[in-house]
Amino acid sequence: MTRFLYLVRHGEASPHDGSLNEAGREQARLAGYRLHEVQLAAIHHGPLPRAAETAAVIAEGFPGVPVSASELAGDYIPSDPDPAALPVPFARLVSSYTAAERAEGTRLARAAIERFTQPGAEGSDSHELLVTHNFLIGQLVSHALAAPPWRWLGLNQMNGGLTVIAYQQGFPPRLIIFNDGGHLPPELRWTGFPPAAVPLQG
Repeated sequence: MTRFLYLVRHGEASPHDGSLNEAGREQARLAGYRLHEVQLAAIHHGPLPRAAETAAVIAEGFPGVPVSASELAGDYIPSDPDPAALPVPFARLVSSYTAAERAEGTRLARAAIERFTQPGAEGSDSHELLVTHNFLIGQLVSHALAAPPWRWLGLNQMNGGLTVIAYQQGFPPRLIIFNDGGHLPPELRWTGFPPAAVPLQG
């Protein structure tokens, strides 16, 4: 059967490594409302406050659904590409991490792919939510599309945005929704567009 993996980037936090701010709590609430008809079997989240708090807000609408923290859903660099082969801004970002950080991030990302991207078991479809960070969502999307291993770079998610990937035995992964913010009002969306292109956000 099919395993549906719902990916939500944590809500906005102030400071970035701190707790959710008012906008972030509203992003989390609206993401939970967007998912309220999904029969979630589990909610996983990264250990940092902004991911844990986002998951807690969403979980209020899913009483009885198990919620767990996982280092695999944390904030890390998910691969170690050769900076010389990357566009300059991407190379600068990768080079800002130490060799140890890049190696550990690669290990965690491989484990996350093994843990969260397997096809559904026989019997019935399953639905799991992963509340995580920008880089890992980009890595999971890149993996689903069989893109180059560095292509998570430049796949930017908005806070509270929704991505859905389906995994089914005998088929490649299917990217169903990517970085959808239809449940968020315009003032709570961020898409990476420059100000002049804001009308294109829809």
